[in-house]
Amino acid sequence: MKSGLLYIVATPIGNLEDITSRAVRILGEVDAVVCEDTRITKRLLDHYGIETKLVSFYQNQRKGGATKPVPKLEFLVQELEGGKNLALVTDAGTPGISDPGNQLVAAAVAKQISVVPIPGVSAVATLASVSGIDMGQFVFLGFPPHKKGRETFFKKVLGFSLPVMFYESPHRVLKNLELLRTLEENMPVEGQLKQIILGRELTKMFEEIVRGNVAQVEAYFEANPGKVKGEFVIIVY
Repeated sequence: MKSGLLYIVATPIGNLEDITSRAVRILGEVDAVVCEDTRITKRLLDHYGIETKLVSFYQNQRKGGATKPVPKLEFLVQELEGGKNLALVTDAGTPGISDPGNQLVAAAVAKQISVVPIPGVSAVATLASVSGIDMGQFVFLGFPPHKKGRETFFKKVLGFSLPVMFYESPHRVLKNLELLRTLEENMPVEGQLKQIILGRELTKMFEEIVRGNVAQVEAYFEANPGKVKGEFVIIVY
């Protein structure tokens, strides 16, 4: 029996209009849509009148150097081997970029199952496109560590000569901006202070892009605590 196809489908990061017609078609044609939170993905599918079955899939995270078996991973691979076509989505954006996805893709590749990218929105590309700086080369570091390794992470950010992009959560953005400023103040001065381009709630109603040095951006959000909401994408250069 011929194996099915695994489609990796990018979905909107906020504005539901930001999805390709190809993605809408694929989501409507596959046997099931594999997603993080079925409630979030159902809102997208309902918006486009898509009635495809949803299957929740939570990628396991490493903890203490060990990785437990991923729930449903074996089942999904068996479905693909049995000829089912599946579409993998994340809650928002492109799967596999600091989001679940890579483990299912790796398992499919190991079984010689075809994996088909359906490109679209990425928060990284969205902010980079309006940065106004040379993004021909940049470094992407995903999310900073929650606790252990935070200082090492931000020292690395300050050490790059290329622009550095990373994601940030509303729960830690002020604390990490403070740490970034403190580290910069204690490092040998080489040229101008690092600058920040911060994107908040990109493509959504309260979308905002804040620019300035680290201290200025930190002060802006301290003066506007009500704006410390949503997801953040940050460029340091």
